[in-house]
Amino acid sequence: MAVVALVLAAVNLRPGVTSLGPVLEEVRDSLDMSGSVTGLVTSVPAVCFAVVGSTAPLLARRFGASGVIAVAGAVLAVGLALRSFALDPVLFVVLTALSLAGIAVANVLLPMVVKQRFPDRVGAMTGLYSMALNVGASSAAALTVPLAESFGGDWRYGLGAWSVLAALAVPPWLFLARRRTKLPAGHIGGTAGPPPAAGGRLSRDPTAWALAVYFGLQASSAYIIIGWLPQIFRDAGLSAGTAGLLFSVSSLLGVPLSLALPAAAGRLRHQSGLAAGIGMCGFAGFAGLWFDPALAPWLWAVLLGVANCSFPLALTMIGMRGRDSATVARLSGFAQSTGYALSIPGPLVVGILYDRADGWRLPLTFVLLLTLVQIAAAVPAGRDRQIG
Repeated sequence: MAVVALVLAAVNLRPGVTSLGPVLEEVRDSLDMSGSVTGLVTSVPAVCFAVVGSTAPLLARRFGASGVIAVAGAVLAVGLALRSFALDPVLFVVLTALSLAGIAVANVLLPMVVKQRFPDRVGAMTGLYSMALNVGASSAAALTVPLAESFGGDWRYGLGAWSVLAALAVPPWLFLARRRTKLPAGHIGGTAGPPPAAGGRLSRDPTAWALAVYFGLQASSAYIIIGWLPQIFRDAGLSAGTAGLLFSVSSLLGVPLSLALPAAAGRLRHQSGLAAGIGMCGFAGFAGLWFDPALAPWLWAVLLGVANCSFPLALTMIGMRGRDSATVARLSGFAQSTGYALSIPGPLVVGILYDRADGWRLPLTFVLLLTLVQIAAAVPAGRDRQIG
């Protein structure tokens, strides 16, 4: 049941975000959004993950991880359902933030659940739920436009349909919450009481900061891809359906890679070279978009799909750097909340530059610079050093 719950939760970690990109132009026209406001919408995930995600370890310690994830899934389902009825940009942003608050909590707690329930299979189980995450992301990217078209081309139905999938993930976590097993002290979510405090402040640990910076920059890159990649292809003359398909390819590629990559990373003492190599794929993909999005769109989509695998790799490194599930929960909360806070300006700046520049070269130059910093942060983040 823990595996089923883990997979269902992971499937729902991205549709609320990736479903928006393929119909972003229709949403902008319908709600009269400017490029700057659209940039704000694409930054909402990072804001929610930074602010709300930091509370997840405390909530799990107080109420148990399974129960908190169940409530987070219910909040996600309600937020996605209500968002499809928004009639103005402000309400759309607010309801997007509500739904993503649920994702933020699960984002932080799932690595801890993996460490807690599968301590000897961190890499393999991280790969499994990362694969499920990419299945959800690519499905939402590919199916949102067809769903909308099946309801007369109304984007509201295309976005709202994903609330049903979110609701399906709630019952397994409720089941686990009602059957809380006795776990040794130091494991959040059991009945043995709150975990002991891990030694040392994470804010003073260079490895924790390297993980946070790496996580934040890969998140910024990912949400720029999620929020703007379909629009980049559409501005280059490709149709909405083709743009959505290209984006789904970038997400779908992560399905096999996300399953294999964490398992392989878990067998390595150092992940620095692997993380830097994935970053170079991202740099090449963004460079291709800078040169000409329509020249080789499938190649650019594939390279950016490989780059998006930095997310499961970051989760794997977080799980491997902590000595126990309590430390992993704290490290996950610190790296993700701090990282997402660092990632907030990225999509917003891209939106502002897109509004003011003639074309995509200036925004993509900014993205290329961020990618170089991410590659530099990969080296200390991947070193073989445990925290706690």
